[in-house]
Amino acid sequence: MNKRKIFTSILTIVFTMILAISVQAGSKGLMMATTTSTDNTGLLDYLIPHFEKQTNISLKWTATGTGKALKLGQNCDVDVLLVHAPPAEKKYIANGYGKDRREVMYNDFVIIGPENDPAGIKGKSISDALSAVKNEQAVFMSRGDDSGTNKKEKLLWKNAGIQLPDKEKWYVQTGQGMLATINVAQERNGYTMTDRGTYIKYQSQKDGNAPLKILVEGDSILLNQYSVLTLDPKNCANAKYDLALKFSDWMASQNAQNLIKDFRLLGQKLFIPNAK
Repeated sequence: MNKRKIFTSILTIVFTMILAISVQAGSKGLMMATTTSTDNTGLLDYLIPHFEKQTNISLKWTATGTGKALKLGQNCDVDVLLVHAPPAEKKYIANGYGKDRREVMYNDFVIIGPENDPAGIKGKSISDALSAVKNEQAVFMSRGDDSGTNKKEKLLWKNAGIQLPDKEKWYVQTGQGMLATINVAQERNGYTMTDRGTYIKYQSQKDGNAPLKILVEGDSILLNQYSVLTLDPKNCANAKYDLALKFSDWMASQNAQNLIKDFRLLGQKLFIPNAK
């Protein structure tokens, strides 16, 4: 090979590398951290192909507890968040980690347990139900993972005037996601708190006849709000803020809100759209 051919080959290789780096740098892709409920229920598998088709932006996600999702954003390991712990989210923004917070949908939390209801909590207020669980020392499964659900559960014990029973034998912390925790509660014939969407998913896995039943529901404090958070570019300069904002806008769009409204299992709505 003569010198001109060698030089041409080197130029071709260099040009190819530059092009590859350029394409990678300009790729329209997002990494999202989200809560287990949006993943376990199948909502994201249903929604994201629509988002990608309509925006030409690819999106991958990791599902974990909201506390860990917020930490991933704080460490700039992702570009955008879809989480459900409003007090923690607002503090997150105040601390300079998040920039925009947009409410996009909600469901509610419920207390589920065996049909024979050994602690007699059915139909009680949430505070009376937790008091009954404590008094009867009935098995109660907690996620214990600093998720949005776990944060809400801790708040409910506090509001009931009960110190978190994390040292009690009847109070078991699984450190797992919601579906896994529900299944452990079923095995132990115990109670747990879950978001309604994940409970409906659990029902669907049991052909609509789940061993654990909804026993406590309806208190206003059980509202479960989901929001999209963008990261503050001042903290995460390399996060794809513009693309994250497009995802947030899309989730609040009429099209996406209709898709959320139409997402059902066993004929039941798992999430209610409420973007402003």
